[in-house]
Amino acid sequence: MGGKSDIAKGRIKEAAGALSGNDKLRNEGKMDQAVGQVKQAANKVVDKIVKQMRD
Repeated sequence: MGGKSDIAKGRIKEAAGALSGNDKLRNEGKMDQAVGQVKQAANKVVDKIVKQMRD
């Protein structure tokens, strides 16, 4: 999955966990969001490196 889809999935899990009172599901959602943000940051770094190598 890409970063944006992980973030969206995490938000849904977090909301479902909050509504149902399921702390485990809510924490999984927060973790999914964090993973998505890391993926997005890593992709930005890779894109910058590739761009510099081409120039």
